Amino acid sequence: MPIPIIDLFAGPGGLGEGFASLKGHDQQPFFEIGISIEKTEVAHRTLMLRAAFRRLRGTDHVRHYYSFIRGEIDEATFRSIPAVAAAFEHASKEARCLELGKSDETSIDAEIRAALNGQQTWVLIGGPPCQAYSVAGRARRTNDKDFHKDEKHFLYKEYLRIIREHRPTIFVMENVKGLLSSSHAGSPMFERIIADLASPAEGLEYEIRSFAKRGNSDSLEPEDYLIHSERYGIPQSRHRVILLGVLKGTGAPQHHLLEPVSTPVTVGHAIDDLPKIRSKLSKGDSLEAWRHAVQAAPSYMDGWGLEIESAMIERMQSSVAKATSTSTGGAFIAQEYRRPHNPTELQQWLLDRNLGGICQHESRAHMASDLARYFFAATFAEWQKYSPRLDVFPPKLLPAHHNVQPNDRAGAIPFKDRFRVQCKNDPATTIVAHIAKDGHYYIHYDPEQCRSLTVREAARLQTFPDNYFFAGNRTEQYTQIGNAVPPLLAYKLATIVRSLLNEMSRNKRRQARDRMNNQPMASEKSSTPGQFQAPLLAKAD
Repeated sequence: MPIPIIDLFAGPGGLGEGFASLKGHDQQPFFEIGISIEKTEVAHRTLMLRAAFRRLRGTDHVRHYYSFIRGEIDEATFRSIPAVAAAFEHASKEARCLELGKSDETSIDAEIRAALNGQQTWVLIGGPPCQAYSVAGRARRTNDKDFHKDEKHFLYKEYLRIIREHRPTIFVMENVKGLLSSSHAGSPMFERIIADLASPAEGLEYEIRSFAKRGNSDSLEPEDYLIHSERYGIPQSRHRVILLGVLKGTGAPQHHLLEPVSTPVTVGHAIDDLPKIRSKLSKGDSLEAWRHAVQAAPSYMDGWGLEIESAMIERMQSSVAKATSTSTGGAFIAQEYRRPHNPTELQQWLLDRNLGGICQHESRAHMASDLARYFFAATFAEWQKYSPRLDVFPPKLLPAHHNVQPNDRAGAIPFKDRFRVQCKNDPATTIVAHIAKDGHYYIHYDPEQCRSLTVREAARLQTFPDNYFFAGNRTEQYTQIGNAVPPLLAYKLATIVRSLLNEMSRNKRRQARDRMNNQPMASEKSSTPGQFQAPLLAKAD
C-alpha cells in the first residue's frame, strides 16, 4: 500500500509531482497524494487536472488527456467521457481549493483523517507562502509600517498545526533563502520556526535535518539547510531552504544526502530542442513588421563607443540574416517524437513520446524598442558568454525609466540586471513569479528568435514534464511555474525519504525479531501497537 502524502500550500503541484512519481517494488507508486491543499483557484485547477491524469495514466483512457492538451477536444467534451469523469471525481477529493488559516479547521482535519485512512506512517510536504521572508519582498516593503503585521510571517503555523494535530512520520517543508535572514519584531524567524517544528506539542518531537548535510538542529547551521538546485542536476540556480523533519522515537537512522552532479545542467540542455519561434510585436504584429524591428536593432549601436562596437554590429547583422523563424508558436505544436541517443536524466524526466509535440510554447509580444534590447543582449551573451548589464548597454538602448537612468552624483546605473539573458551554457537564474510581469529578466539566448522565454521553456527550467498542463491564461501559467518547487528536485528528495522509511521499517522488523528471540512465550509479549507502522519495502533505495 502506498505511503500517503498530504501536500499543503501545494501551488501547481511541483513538490507533490516529485513524490507521486516515485516507484517502489513492482513499479508501483511508493507514495500517493491523499490531499493537496491550495487556495488559488487557477492553481487548484492545475492540481485537479494532474490528479486526473495520474488516475488515467497506465490505462487506455489516458489518450483522452493527450487529446485535450493538444487542443483536439475542448474541456467539456474531455470531462464528459465516463472514464475521465470518474478520474475527476477522485481528483476533486484529492485536490482541495482551501485557504489554510481561513477555511474551517475541523473540516480540513476530517478530510486529512479520511485521506490517511488509519495509516500512521505518512509524509507531510509543502511550502508556506514566502513573500514575507523573501529578500526582494522585504526590500519592497522597507517603509511599510504594517509589514510586521503581514499574516504571511506566520502561515508556517498552519503547517505546524497540521503536524501537531496529525503527527506525520516525516515532513518536508520548503521556503525561500530569505527565511535565513528574516526577522519579526527583532526575533530571527528561522530560529523560531526550527524551534516550533522541533517541538510542536508536549510529547511530540522531531529531529530537523538537512538534505545536504548530516546532523540535526543541534549541530547544523542555518545555511546547512539551503539547497543549491544547480548542484543536483536542476538547470536553474534556485536556492531554497528545505527542512526534513523526522519523528523522534521511530528509530530513524541517518539518511542519505542529495548527490551532487559532476557537470551542471544548463539552459541549453533543458530547452534547446524546442521548436524555434519568433517573438511578437505588441503593436501591429506581422512577419514583415517583426523583421523590420529586428533589422533595425544594429542601428542602436551607434555611439556605443566600446572597442568591440564594430565587431558587435557585424555579429548582430549576421544574426539578423539568420532570423528566419515565421511561427510565433502556439498552445500546441505538433512534432514527431525522436528518442535521444543515451538520454540524460533530465530528458528521461521531461519527454513523453505519447504527447506528439509541445504544448504551451507561444511567444509573448514585445515593444519594438525591447526587441532591439533583447537582440543586442542575446548577441552580446552569445559572444561574451555572459549577460550584459545596463551599464554596458549602448546609450540608445537604455529604457526611458527613472530606475535605469544614471545617478547624477555617482554616474552609476541602479538595477543593472533589468534585462538579463539566460545563457545557453549556464544554469538559469531563479525562475520566480515575476516572470508573469514581463520577460526582461528571462531573455532567450538565441538572438535569431529575439524574445523572452515561453511558458513551456520556463516549465522545463523548473523541470515540469512536458505533459504537465497549466490551467489559466498565460500570466497565470507563468505565476504558477515561478511559485513551484522543481518536480525533479522533489523526486530526489522523495527518493531520500523512501530510503529513510525503508530503513526505519527494517529496524522495526529487526527489533521485533529480537524481542521474539528473547521472549519464548507468546503470552509474555506486549500487544501494545507502536506509533510507527512499517511501510511496504521498496526494492530500490
